[in-house]
Amino acid sequence: MVLDETGSHEGITEAEIVPTPTDDNLPRRLADFATLGEALDYAAEGARGLNFHDARGNLTRPYRFSELRRDALAQARRLIAAGVKPEDRIALIAETGIEFASLFFGVVYAGAWPVPLPLPTSFGGAQSYIDQLRVQLESCDPSMLIYPPEIGAMCAEAARITGVEGVDWSEFGQRAAAEVVLPEAKTGDIAYLQYSSGSTRFPHGVAITHHALLNNLSAHSHGMQLQDGDRCVSWLPWYHDMGLVGCFLSVVANQVSTDYLKTEDFARRPLAWLDLISRNQGTTLSYSPTFGYDICARRMSSQTKASDRFDLSRWRVAGNGADMIRPDVMQSFVDAFADAGFKASAFLPSYGLAEATLAVSIMPPGEGIVVELVEETQLSGGDVARADRPQRFRAIVNCGKPVKDMEVQIREEDGTPLPEKAIGKVWCRGPSVMVGYFRDSESTAACMAGGWLDTGDMGYMSDGYVYIVGRAKDMIIVNGRNHWPQDIEWAVEQLPGFKQGDIAAFAITTPGGEETPAVLVQCRTSDEKERIRLRDEIRERVRSVTGMNCVIELVPPRTLPRTSSGKLSRAKARNLYLNGEIKPYDLAA
Repeated sequence: MVLDETGSHEGITEAEIVPTPTDDNLPRRLADFATLGEALDYAAEGARGLNFHDARGNLTRPYRFSELRRDALAQARRLIAAGVKPEDRIALIAETGIEFASLFFGVVYAGAWPVPLPLPTSFGGAQSYIDQLRVQLESCDPSMLIYPPEIGAMCAEAARITGVEGVDWSEFGQRAAAEVVLPEAKTGDIAYLQYSSGSTRFPHGVAITHHALLNNLSAHSHGMQLQDGDRCVSWLPWYHDMGLVGCFLSVVANQVSTDYLKTEDFARRPLAWLDLISRNQGTTLSYSPTFGYDICARRMSSQTKASDRFDLSRWRVAGNGADMIRPDVMQSFVDAFADAGFKASAFLPSYGLAEATLAVSIMPPGEGIVVELVEETQLSGGDVARADRPQRFRAIVNCGKPVKDMEVQIREEDGTPLPEKAIGKVWCRGPSVMVGYFRDSESTAACMAGGWLDTGDMGYMSDGYVYIVGRAKDMIIVNGRNHWPQDIEWAVEQLPGFKQGDIAAFAITTPGGEETPAVLVQCRTSDEKERIRLRDEIRERVRSVTGMNCVIELVPPRTLPRTSSGKLSRAKARNLYLNGEIKPYDLAA
């Protein structure tokens, strides 16, 4: 984008920094378009748009959909001038702002595939980020990596290592944009590739068509019962499916004015999210994983009345998804903010995954949090509790009904459909399911059959509603961020004395329903001081790679179970550990 000499965006004066309107004369269409470009073309006819705020929630840049379209078309012409062709991949660092927004749609208009990639985290350092970008670039094989200047050195190094052209987006935005005829997208064309935020050593690029995207966005807006006066606030990152699809692409395709905080600003000042909702009185929609509600409830002082600072009375849909929904956290949030007008009925639990574009099920608005108690041994596929252990129950949250056009089935391990209330693997089928993983036919075949997608999650159906109880697949999700256990295991394998197969990483659930990673490590030394040193070294190594504090357990050699083909069985290791059949060494704290 072009800045004038005062540092303001060209064409915008301080007097004009007013938010885009919530209401508009343009008749709302609920994502009923053939392509994403067509959706932006329509939204640009109205006055709504995106609004970017600083760390304190002050509006810094209103950005009408008409401006987004104008800039995106210019970016498309620059890309074509740079030699970009249809179906090329263009990797974009997904920083919340006008540069990424215009580049994403510019890539779409150019007929290429945008690939949003994450910003660096606060842990791990520069080399960890370069390594993460490297493997994702190798996976998607892009023509270009376009990045913000603030992290240019790291991005340029990742591009250099992989032989990809790296471009600072400030420099790219200054290039000439000569008039050219843009390619015409078809509804069955790939719109973008989506990587899991935790894809580091084993990335999976989810390929989503325009048709799949628009179908899911339409289903999402119908499920939320979108209204003309709705306005959205979001701090979710644009490299994660809930942020990218649910709070960026959806608001364009459904013409919803939206106010953004950067994710890092939310992390530093979580209550700025609620300040922004309070200040923008038209705000009715906002989503967060469980941990976002948790941290806000914790930040409220017991001596402070929420009503002295916040007004959350118009918050109609408080969406919740992306990790396991914890009813205790939701209740704490209600307790903290009820006097500010927040209603428990505003909570809207949902379930989804990038492989289904986003939404699989959504709770009907107004029904709030509904739970059922399930005996803990059933949650991992067991039938009855052991006689020597007391029964323990966990509250499982209702994640709503399948969205429009989506079918959900619960199946046995062998694919046999299960009856009502029986826990099994969750499968889904519908127009918004992915084409497959990019250039990974083996992984695609492992999770798709006959149009059905094995979500890798465990759950059950009850009276038409979907209940998610945990994961059958290996993914570990903590604070809304995905972590592949292979990445954790690989981190430990780099330490002297350990090899592949010595380590099993998986998620365990605390009695309060919070997910925590556990790492079992086969240890060959008999010296207790050395074991303690190893445990602490492993803990620090895992923290440096993932940013997580994990439960580290050292176990005797030949303890970890194998499949019939000799591969590590994480699911069996987890069950044996939880049942007390794997006994870790007893070490001092």
